[in-house]
Amino acid sequence: MRPTRTALTIVVTTALAPALLMTGPAFAAESVASSAVTVASAAGSDDDLSDDDVRVAIMRIIGDPNTGRAVYAAAQQAMDGTIDDQRYFLETGRWIAQAEDDRVAVARILASADPKTDRAVIREANEALDANTPEALRAFLETGYRLAVAEDDRVRVARILADPTISDALRAAAEDAIDGTPEELRYFIEVGQYEVDG
Repeated sequence: MRPTRTALTIVVTTALAPALLMTGPAFAAESVASSAVTVASAAGSDDDLSDDDVRVAIMRIIGDPNTGRAVYAAAQQAMDGTIDDQRYFLETGRWIAQAEDDRVAVARILASADPKTDRAVIREANEALDANTPEALRAFLETGYRLAVAEDDRVRVARILADPTISDALRAAAEDAIDGTPEELRYFIEVGQYEVDG
């Protein structure tokens, strides 16, 4: 792990210790992606909204259990301010806060990755953090993470296939899985390989 990432990981882990105990990296990515969709759809065109609609849109963001900490805090601060503060939040502030939440989510995924088996995840997470743009962070959480996990899972399945002592049934199942979707690969790694030989 890179030294700069170690410091970031310590800060993130300390700040989010309770949440880290309750959730895994897949949930983190899912949660942040869901929050972004909710935030984006909550308001529509911000210029067309009445003052009451602006407040309702922000309250929906606050009330969404998938809203990240930075977005939640920025939304609360906007609600404590003027209508101009609230409009600024919907137009700009939420996206700045979302990028912060995305950075935290990527750092959490990186912190939980195993250097021995999660090489693609580590590589892609580091690239997203190095780029440090909202677009790169979002792309990793929405698609890059899923594809990196699939790449790592393919390596795991290939290692199973390289073992000459596995059963014919496990070999057949592994050969089917290696060409499958990311979800099929994940299922095989977590469950399917044990069902075959079990």
